Amino acid sequence: MRDFSYLRAQSPDEARRAAALPGAMLLAGGTTLIDLAKCGVAEPDSLVDITHLLGMDSIEAGAHGATIGALAKMSHVAEDAGIREHFPAVSEALWQAASAQLRNMATIGGNLMQRTRCGYFRDPANFPACNKRTPGSGCSAIGGVNRGHAVLGTSDACIAIYPGDLATALVAFDAVVHLGDRQLTVDDFFLLPGDTPDREHPIAPGEMITAISIPASPAARRSTYLKVRDRQSYEFAAASAAVGIEFEADGRTIRDLRVALGGVATRPWRVRAVEDALKGKVLEAETVRQASLLAVEGAVDHGANHYKIELAPRVVARAILKLGDAA
Repeated sequence: MRDFSYLRAQSPDEARRAAALPGAMLLAGGTTLIDLAKCGVAEPDSLVDITHLLGMDSIEAGAHGATIGALAKMSHVAEDAGIREHFPAVSEALWQAASAQLRNMATIGGNLMQRTRCGYFRDPANFPACNKRTPGSGCSAIGGVNRGHAVLGTSDACIAIYPGDLATALVAFDAVVHLGDRQLTVDDFFLLPGDTPDREHPIAPGEMITAISIPASPAARRSTYLKVRDRQSYEFAAASAAVGIEFEADGRTIRDLRVALGGVATRPWRVRAVEDALKGKVLEAETVRQASLLAVEGAVDHGANHYKIELAPRVVARAILKLGDAA
């Protein structure tokens, strides 16, 4: 880890100005940044500490929707009564992420900005070829050990997976990222790798996340987050699904459906093909299973990660049917 300067910002404007300088990085919970600095991936010239900015850790959630400050802790959002009642998938996604210690430190804004856990990306000493870290150098994961890598949204330049849980739930329910004077849907906030996998977000210099807002909906209120992983705790998803359902008056016909996948793509992956296939249909197990196969349309495996193409539709179907049983 190399030497760097440190600034504790006293206002959002001061933080933005300092963060716009070359080599500057924002510091909030630090749970990702410190790891990246230790392994030589992040080498900031200066750190801009935003942890003491007032008013950016608030949580407001109810029947009107939710607004969550970027500095709100993951654990505080997960346990908020309004989030649990009106956006249960968001609460469940947070509870199933990381460890209790990390959830008590990590912030919502930082969680959205977390980098991939691709072992090649995080080991520059042994694997210099990584287009996400060093554009144009190649992708060591293609042809390498890639059981945990993406099958959706990949390119010839990168197959690194997006690891987060929260963003999957936020994408499903049309959440919005607030960047001060500008807003982006969470779906637009995450970029596909294409030929520029090093550029993960369309954030301009001097911009920072200030809040996340989630519109209220009956589907968000009846929602769940299902995460399948190799071990029960402190593990990233092999495949996950955030699902919300609104039924017609008969309690079985699907009026609205929201589905997003995690653990299988280079970014949080909204699955509108499954949504469209099931809207207006009576919820029946076989109909759901067949429609869920659409979740992996266009998937490309690299050998060891082929199982994700079979696993993801099963996770989607299981989550939808779980909500159907609660109808």
